[in-house]
Amino acid sequence: MSFEWIVKIISENWPMFLRGAGMTLFIALLGTILGAIIGLLIGLIRTIPVPERGAKRAILKAVNAILATYIEFFRGTPMIVQAMVIYYGSALAFGVDMDRILAAVFVVSINTGAYMAEIVRGGIISIDKGQFEAAHAIGMNHVQTMMNVVLPQVIRNILPATGNQFVINIKDTSVLNVISVTELYFTTKSIAGNNFRYFESFFVACVMYFIMTLIVTKILRYFERKLEGPDNYAVMANPVQAEGKK
Repeated sequence: MSFEWIVKIISENWPMFLRGAGMTLFIALLGTILGAIIGLLIGLIRTIPVPERGAKRAILKAVNAILATYIEFFRGTPMIVQAMVIYYGSALAFGVDMDRILAAVFVVSINTGAYMAEIVRGGIISIDKGQFEAAHAIGMNHVQTMMNVVLPQVIRNILPATGNQFVINIKDTSVLNVISVTELYFTTKSIAGNNFRYFESFFVACVMYFIMTLIVTKILRYFERKLEGPDNYAVMANPVQAEGKK
């Protein structure tokens, strides 16, 4: 590896590297946000109590089966294959000419949604059943219980997993080069093809991926600490007990 070549590659191609990194962050961020929304909706639907009989039971069973199939399919197949099927397959089978960026965001979103659905469902299940019972005891229905009692706790609990999924998406956008999305990997491959210095070019890309994921991780850790509150909580005495001691 030549340090001079690394400097030369950066000095000559830094605008392309930055554009590629920007596209990577754009697809990863938007895909993670949309995927989290999809996962949240699916997680809520899959945790709706199923009645013992009636039409509602049949409908919920059918919906749960469809959602379970979606989750298992997108968790059980590689994103690179999903991108090929959705982008090229939709054009061949249905004549749909999708925009590459739109297809990339769609692929990342539905892939993330499948993982986030299980994360959300696990977060809801982890909430103590006594809280559900207490909410129902004071007259709340299922929707009110979810919105006012359960979801605030679930969102806090799944924040680390959501952040981790964002970091994973930053790295996994590299597979989208198969549909010619000009993210960081595709851009680096083009630069390396022009100068034939593959090691140095991809070393620069490797450092850029590391910097992006490191910064995102630090930002997420900061927000996690903010949600946890200060470490030095002051324990307040019961006023009645304090008065009795006097």
